[in-house]
Amino acid sequence: MNRITLQRITLALALSAALGTAQAGDGAPDLSKVNGSLVAEAGRTYGDIDTVNGSITVEEKAVARSVETVNGSIVIDAFAAVQDVSTVNGKIVLRNGASARSVETVNGAIVGVSNLRVQKDVEAVNGSIELGAHSTIGNQVETVNGSIKLLSLNVGGGVETVNGNITVGDGTVIGGNVTVKKPSNWGMSWGKPKVPRIVLGPNTTVKGNLVFEREVELYVHSTAKYGKIIYLEAEAGKAEALKPTVFTGKEPDFK
Repeated sequence: MNRITLQRITLALALSAALGTAQAGDGAPDLSKVNGSLVAEAGRTYGDIDTVNGSITVEEKAVARSVETVNGSIVIDAFAAVQDVSTVNGKIVLRNGASARSVETVNGAIVGVSNLRVQKDVEAVNGSIELGAHSTIGNQVETVNGSIKLLSLNVGGGVETVNGNITVGDGTVIGGNVTVKKPSNWGMSWGKPKVPRIVLGPNTTVKGNLVFEREVELYVHSTAKYGKIIYLEAEAGKAEALKPTVFTGKEPDFK
């Protein structure tokens, strides 16, 4: 996630909200304010929806362009269609059948119920991502400090984290790599760092490789398919080659 972009979002929201409600170029109304929540009513069409301090709800089957807040949660209701969804401090919930171009938050979780359609990326910095069955994500699913759980869906690109666990659930297909990045060395580190746990469940497919730049715990179902395991710690001579723990039940027996 581009931090500069997030700073621009914050500034743009503050400026646009100060102008009050406006009209989109295509005639659909914008909704905008500084302090307070906003609701896009069911079945209606809107332009941009933004607030600084407040939550946003896009009701069932509503249509909107960008949906953005700084301090607040966002709910995209069933079968609503929006473009870019973003918040800095808040949770994002996408209910059954919702669609978006991109979804991102800095401090908060992203929860997608089922049958989602996201054209590009789903990203969180300090928060988890959980996406439900029969969904399609066009590109990447990424966190920095948060777990990722994918349940019976398709991801066109890769899945990436730094400090989070990754669970690739039953029947999920990942088009790119599953990657765990090495943490940066900013600040002091106290004690042994948490080791991310990576699970490939029954009948899952990773079309790319499993790329680990740091120590992980890897559990792979006997029916899971993937490319190569690329363990950069081992290649640097810091550890032995990573061997996955193979399991046959619905879930592994964690140590």
